[in-house]
Amino acid sequence: MLLLLVNRRFRELVLCYHKNLAFSRTQKSNYVDVKMKWMKDPLYDSVNILLKSKELRPLISLKNIISKEPTGCIPISAVSKQNRILEVSGKVAGFLRRYPAVFEEFTGPKYNLPWFKLTQEAADLHHRECKVYAAHRSEIVDRLRRLILMSRERSLPLRTVQGMLWYLGLPEDYLKNSEEISKGYFQIVDMGDGEQGLSASICSNEQVFSVLQRNAMKSNGILHSPPSVIEFPLFPSKGFRLKRKIELWLEEFQKVEYVSPYETFSSLDPNSDISEKRVAGVLHELLSLFVDNSAERRRLLCLKKHLGLPQKFHMVFERHPHIFYLLLKSKTCFVVLKEAYCAGSETAIERHPLLGVREGYVRLMIESEAILRSRRSTKPLEEIS
Repeated sequence: MLLLLVNRRFRELVLCYHKNLAFSRTQKSNYVDVKMKWMKDPLYDSVNILLKSKELRPLISLKNIISKEPTGCIPISAVSKQNRILEVSGKVAGFLRRYPAVFEEFTGPKYNLPWFKLTQEAADLHHRECKVYAAHRSEIVDRLRRLILMSRERSLPLRTVQGMLWYLGLPEDYLKNSEEISKGYFQIVDMGDGEQGLSASICSNEQVFSVLQRNAMKSNGILHSPPSVIEFPLFPSKGFRLKRKIELWLEEFQKVEYVSPYETFSSLDPNSDISEKRVAGVLHELLSLFVDNSAERRRLLCLKKHLGLPQKFHMVFERHPHIFYLLLKSKTCFVVLKEAYCAGSETAIERHPLLGVREGYVRLMIESEAILRSRRSTKPLEEIS
C-alpha cells in the first residue's frame, strides 16, 4: 500500500515538472497558438460605406466613364461588355438600373438603344469630388508616398500601385496623368524582368512616423521621438471574451518593442513576437492610409512580398480581433481597422478628404433602393423612405 502511494506521488511530481517546463518554454518563446472563432459585430455591420464598398467601386468607375464624355451620356453598348473590367456581377445594364438616383436612363437618338447619364445629384457630387481632390491633392498623394516608403526597396510595381489607387483615393488614370511623376516627386524605375515600378525617396533628415507612433507622442506629450515600446489601441467587440492564456499572451505582446513600418526589418526573426508586432503594425498603418480604413482582404495579397509580410499574414487579422474586424459581405471578406471607427478624437488617424464624398455616393445608393421599392409598391417614395 505504501509503495502504491509513493509511486502515485512520484508520477504526480513528474507530471507537474513537465507542465512547468512546458509553461516556461511557452513564456520564453512567448507564443500562443491563437485560434478564435469569428464573431459578428453590429457596430461595423451597420456602417453603410463598409456595407456598400464592393458595389461602390464599379459605381464610381461607371460614373467616371460617363462624366468624361463631352455629351455627358453614353449608350449601353459602350460599357455592356466591360463587366469583368468593372467587376460587375451580371450585366452592366442591370447594375446601372439598380441605382436610379445615380444613373438616369433614356432612349437614345438612334435605334432606340438605352442610354445613361448622371442624375443632377450625382453630377453635383462629381463636381464636389473634383474640387475636394484638387484642394487636397498633395495630402492624398502623400498617402501613396507613405505606402511606397513602407516597401523593402521603397518602390512598388506599377501594377501593384494601380490596384491600390482606389483605396488611397487617387483617380484610376493617376499613373497616366501624374504631375508628381513628371515633376520628379515619384520616379519610374526598373523592377527587373521587364517590369516598371514607382519609387519614392526620403531625405536624410526626414522622419516619417506611423499612426501608432504619433498616437504615443500625442498621449505622452512627446514632440520629437516616440517611445520604443508602443501598445496597440485595443477595441474589444461587445460580448467577445479571450481565454486567460490568450489574455496573458496579449499583455506580453503589448510590451514587445515596436518596429515602425518605415524602418528596415531584415534582421528580425520571422518567428518572433517582435516580427509579428511589426506585421500587425504594417497592416495597421496600411489601413490607416485608405479612404474608409478598410480593404478587401484578397486585394492585399499583392503587397505581401514588397512589405515583407509572411506567407499567411492574414492570420494576424484573426489573432488580433481587438485591432482588426473581418466584415463578411457578399462572399467576400473585408478587413476593417477598428481604431478608425472607435477611437474618436484620441487617434492620430486623419480622416481622408474624400471620405465624405464617397459617403455621398453611398447615400444615393440607399436612396436608389427606396426608389426601386416605391416602383414596386403603390405607396409613394416619401412613405417608404
